[in-house]
Amino acid sequence: MITELGHFALILAFLVACFQAVVPLVGAQKRWPGWMAAADPAATAQFLLTAFAFGALMWAFVTSDFSLRLVTLNSHTAKPMLYKITGTWGNHEGSMLLWVLIVTLFGAMAAWFGGNLPPGLRARVLSVQAMVGVAFFAFIIFTSNPFERLAVPPFDGQDLNPLLQDPGLAFHPPFLYLGYVGLSMTFSFAVAALIEGRVDAAWGRWVRPYTLAAWVFLTIGIGLGSWWAYYELGWGGFWFWDPVENASFMPWLIAAALLHSAIVVEKRESLKSWTVLLAIIAFGFSMVGAFITRSGVLTSVHAFANDPERGVFLLGILAVFMLGGLTLFAARAGMMQARGVFAINSRETMLVANNVLLAVSAFIVFVGTIWPLVIELATSGERKISVGPPFFNMAFTPFMVVLGLLLPFGAMMPWKRGKPGRVLRTLRGAMVLALAVGVLTWAMQTGRSALGPVGLALGAWLVSGAAVDIWTRTGRGPIAGRLRRLGRLPRADWGKAVAHGGLGVTMAGIAGLMAWEAEDIRVVQEGESFAFSGYTLTLEGVERVQGPNYISTMADVTVSKDGTRIADLTPEKRVYPVAQMPTTEAAIDNGFLRDIYVVIGDPQENGGWAMRSYYKPLANWIWGGSILMALGGFFSLSDRRYRVAAGARKSEAVPPVPAE
Repeated sequence: MITELGHFALILAFLVACFQAVVPLVGAQKRWPGWMAAADPAATAQFLLTAFAFGALMWAFVTSDFSLRLVTLNSHTAKPMLYKITGTWGNHEGSMLLWVLIVTLFGAMAAWFGGNLPPGLRARVLSVQAMVGVAFFAFIIFTSNPFERLAVPPFDGQDLNPLLQDPGLAFHPPFLYLGYVGLSMTFSFAVAALIEGRVDAAWGRWVRPYTLAAWVFLTIGIGLGSWWAYYELGWGGFWFWDPVENASFMPWLIAAALLHSAIVVEKRESLKSWTVLLAIIAFGFSMVGAFITRSGVLTSVHAFANDPERGVFLLGILAVFMLGGLTLFAARAGMMQARGVFAINSRETMLVANNVLLAVSAFIVFVGTIWPLVIELATSGERKISVGPPFFNMAFTPFMVVLGLLLPFGAMMPWKRGKPGRVLRTLRGAMVLALAVGVLTWAMQTGRSALGPVGLALGAWLVSGAAVDIWTRTGRGPIAGRLRRLGRLPRADWGKAVAHGGLGVTMAGIAGLMAWEAEDIRVVQEGESFAFSGYTLTLEGVERVQGPNYISTMADVTVSKDGTRIADLTPEKRVYPVAQMPTTEAAIDNGFLRDIYVVIGDPQENGGWAMRSYYKPLANWIWGGSILMALGGFFSLSDRRYRVAAGARKSEAVPPVPAE
């Protein structure tokens, strides 16, 4: 009964979305207040109905209702409760229902907290957001119904993909979708502004909180996915330039560019056309991610479905919104005249450089991801190529290095016109520290590449530059007074400094891991010890362990240094009988400066066990930096200026006539 009600609520939400997509938009065009006001309750109703449908599906998973086809294919009675819950979105249909739930959530938030928006703009934003909802509701209802029943329910289910039965992957999709779908709000604001015919400083301030929230959630989602790949897949890598990884990274890069360009719109009323274009493209990249994971056009360990028919539907949604948005952009480009002028030596110029570097980086990732598909289509499938990490590392890395070099300098440049020499003098302490770190690292390593020293120097430059930036905002005078003023600085200033510093920590971690990682692969007998990267590893024994829904081959490995035991590791090789699928569970001794990473393999003919060991320097800095970047975003979001969102500008009683 509950699942039928959930299905009915989903259809009702679709009908409400159709109403919301049309009525408020017409009301804004005709200046009919009643029709415009209908957007707010419609957005709330749409969210509540979708939330009920999602809750009904989750209840079916929790109670193991195998009369639902989706539950049968993705659950099992022996599965732990956490993974029964997360199994709700660990599949194509459920994940799309989560996607549309977040679409309606952001629309409802715009209705609940958009009181400072002019009525006409708010109505148009909510209408465009509802159009996005209509497209994905239709996709779910007509191609991916999560409430499909089985005529003869089985006794038990087929279990969730074992790779997804992990805490990292349990929470990775919701955060990632909050980022993906959050960019739909920036798209809605951009299209609404184009329809209305006005992009100004107030619009820049209104769109920034949604952009920042989307970027923060993407940061968390990407970080969780990278962390999961690091310890779960058993390869010991944090990033593989997988097509689906790239699909989440591209909107992250564009959202970062959009966040910085919106600052210029708000502060200087410049870069209007570019900012609106970024808002459209950012959501386009998020839909490209949905298409890649669900169409089967590219192979990935992350793919949800392999259904060309669904892929065509998603490609149609992508084409409609992108072509519609870009056509409207071309028609309205003339009305987005820049008002603020600035010199070459200004913060505006630095932000333009920031945007160019981020946009080109995203384009490189896009080309590397799509190029194999283009070649296959051009040759009718006769030729297949793969674009791997060497291409991305060589083509992408230089732009990130230049971005890191410019970031502290650009963050401290004055608006409109500045004196580069004065900024350089302020940052000379940070430059000296970064050079010292690079030289010291170079002196300590022997026979290695320059990657490690350059990466650590760049990381030190970003962290110390952020510290100098926040310190200079306290003015002059005694240190005690400046420390007191430090605590009273706006949270947005702290957020910027923490996020920029987090980027530096992540860059240093990536460089250190790639430059100094060590690997050892050997066959080890039980009781045997061997030396590895200054440590002694001993395989104490291997036993068979029964888990809740798997059978594990678990090794007991001790790690010691100079005769002192420092860690006991238990790497596993699990087999899930229901899914008939093995997984590798690495054991990691985490440290501030390094990880010791051990993987147990298959038994060998001589009685030993295959064993892989890795020494991974600065690995945890990668995710520590991601946490800092996300915290910086949350600090900025908590700033009153973001919460008020242009509250100084009063709502207009009558919206302006749209530009003809």
